[in-house]
This record gives sequence, C-alpha cells and structure tokens, in this order.
Amino acid sequence: MIERYTLPEMKQIWSEENKFRKWLDVEIYACEALAELGQVPPEALAQIKEKADFDVRRIAEIEAVTNHDMIAFTTNVGEYVGEAARYIHLGLTSSDVLDTALSALMKEAGERLVTRLKQLREVLLEKAEEHRHTVMIGRTHGIHAEPITFGLKMLLWVDETERSIRRMKQAVETVSVGKISGAVGTYANVDPGVEAHVCARLGLKPARVSTQVLQRDRHAEYLTAIAVIGSTLDKFATELRSLQRTDILEVEEPFRKGQKGSSAMPHKRNPITGERISGLARLLRGNALAAMENVALWNERDISHSSVERVIVPDSTIILDYMLAKLIDIINNLQVYPENMLRNINRTHGLIFSQRVLLALVEEKGFSRERAYELVQRNAMQSWRTGESFRDLLLKDGDVTAQLSEEEVDELFDFSYHLKHVDEIYKRFGL
Repeated sequence: MIERYTLPEMKQIWSEENKFRKWLDVEIYACEALAELGQVPPEALAQIKEKADFDVRRIAEIEAVTNHDMIAFTTNVGEYVGEAARYIHLGLTSSDVLDTALSALMKEAGERLVTRLKQLREVLLEKAEEHRHTVMIGRTHGIHAEPITFGLKMLLWVDETERSIRRMKQAVETVSVGKISGAVGTYANVDPGVEAHVCARLGLKPARVSTQVLQRDRHAEYLTAIAVIGSTLDKFATELRSLQRTDILEVEEPFRKGQKGSSAMPHKRNPITGERISGLARLLRGNALAAMENVALWNERDISHSSVERVIVPDSTIILDYMLAKLIDIINNLQVYPENMLRNINRTHGLIFSQRVLLALVEEKGFSRERAYELVQRNAMQSWRTGESFRDLLLKDGDVTAQLSEEEVDELFDFSYHLKHVDEIYKRFGL
C-alpha cells in the first residue's frame, strides 16, 4: 500500500519544534558524557534530564534581543532547568550543537527519501511486469526506430531508481557525522569522549577531524544526490508527458472525476502533475549549486553557508519527497493504451523493419552493405513520400524480389524478432 503524500510528514522533520528538540538532545547527551567524566554532578544531570525543555515562542522573544539563536535557546532551556543549567553547553561552541543536530535531521530526512524511492521502485516493477510484452515503438531523436515493449521502458526506470536508492543511501552515510570539538576543532575545552557519546546516541559517527564546523562538501554531496534524483524524476515525467501528447496518446497520467484541464477548453486533459515534477527538479538543481558554493569558507569557518542551508536543505528534501509521492501516484494509476501503441507502430507503413531487410540482404544474400542500403533506402524513401506499404514496395522492386521471396519478406516484418530477448533482460531483475 503506497501512502498518500501529506505535507506534515517531511515538513515535521524540519519544524522549529523538531529542530530545537534535536538541539536539546545534543546538549543533554553532552551532559551525560560530561557526567561520566566527573564534570557534571550526578544530581545536576538528573535535574537537567528531568526539567530540560523549551518554548519556541519564548526562544523567538529572546533571540529578538540577543540576535543569536543558540544563546536564545540555551537561555530558554535554563529557564526550565534552573541552577543546574550552568552545566549545559559546557565547553561547547554553537556549531557543535547546530552541525551535529543538522546531520541528525538530514539523516532522518534522507532515510525517508530512501523509503519513498523504494516505493517508486515497487510500482515501476509492477508496471514492468504487467507490460512485459506490450509492444510499442521505440523512438530515437523523436522518430520511430524499432519495436520495444512498454515494460522494458519501465524496467529501465527500475534500474535507474535502484541507482537513486544507492546514491541517496551513500549521501545519508556521508552526512551522518557529528562534531563536538569546540571553537576551532581542537577539543581544547571538551574531551573527545563527549563527541563519541553524543554521536553514538544520535546514530552518527564522529568526524575524524573538523574545524568549528563540519566540512560542507558533505552537505554538497547530499544536495547534489537529491538534485540528480530529481533530474531522474524529471526524465521520467518528461517521457510520460511526451507519450501523452494527443497525436501519440500511448499513456496518460490520472485524470480524476471532477478534474478540469482548462478554463477555456473543456476537452483538455493536461499532464499537469508531470509538468510540476519537471519544474520542481529545476529548483533542486539550483539548490545543489548553492550547496557547492557553501563548500569554500574562510579559514576555520565563516557563517556565509548558514543562511543558505536554512533554506536549501529543508526545501530540497521536502520538494523531492513531494515529487516522489506524486510520481508514485502517476505510475500507480497510469492509463496505458496498447491499442494506440499498435496504431502508432503501423503509422510508418512497415518502415521500422528496414534494418531487418538490410541485414537479410547482407548476411543471407551476400550483398555489399552499400548496395543493400541503396536498395532498402530507395523503397523506404518512396514509402515516406507516398504513404505506400514498405512491404508492398519491396515486393514490387525486381532487384529485391530477385533475392527475397514473398515468404522471406513477410518473415522480416515480424515483431517477435525484435522482442526475442525481452525475457532474458527481465531475468537480470529476478523476474
């Protein structure tokens, strides 16, 4: 069962409430580690764990005065904790909390995207199996080439989606690191064991080395992975949009009861969801570029990346999650028209079998490739000009019939020749 998209699912990850909750987790886990080192009294730790909390509106009030979000946060937490609050944030710098919490949030969001991608893979597999032998024309340069099956098109997308899954998993692994190493990464005021404890509690790994921040190539990889996946979805949507054109109409995205396609033309059934997916992919690519711009910071850190990340990281994960949910719905409810696929195959009057005729003359009759090409092309071009059957023209050409009987020509116009290895391809997917 594919879950329908509701905005709060991914948006909740990036809510102010969840962000501050992650900050508080980092602070409390750091206190746990400091207590083990004897730097926080047990009774103070107990008080912190019992009372530590925050209020989003109160943090905003304090930040309006301090102009510093971390100080506003720790001040508000201190209002809940009382005297033991003096042990909170002990030896830490703001980025210890900010960057480690951000990694935890990106990990959470990335894992959700992996789940979505797996859902997309499943619906694509279903369509691939359903249409394993649904014959359609393959197109190159937008021009009819040779027969394929619609299932093969879906299977190609399964393969690319599997790469997207691996790509996203790798990006999540890259960003699943934390740092609690102080102002310039030297652990001068905080023991490395604190970092190890905090990261373990959050499901992260300690960065092997850091400055005041985690290095932003990690974040750039994550957002680039999202942009590449978005481009894949753009590719899928663009193909479906192309196949939905009135003069092709081999597939159609869902058009539900009560839906309207145009304010002026009541007949319209537009591929609006596919177009939305293609448009949003452009945002993801732009955000990835901004993430790459964030990699180069001054010395041990500057803050030029921070304002950018507050927009591009939540937005990119939310956008991709939405795109995936919408594409899953399209594929799951896709209208497929095999009769139109067959009609379109026949629109070129048999020209799609020209290569088979060419090869028969070369491989079976001993013609040079140049001579065979000349014979086949002159009949193919006449079929293009006149709309006559390519098969009939060949049978009227004495140079051709001197080599190929009518039975042999008919055999060359058989769809099954082009599809004889389809099942072999499917076996590579365990199907």
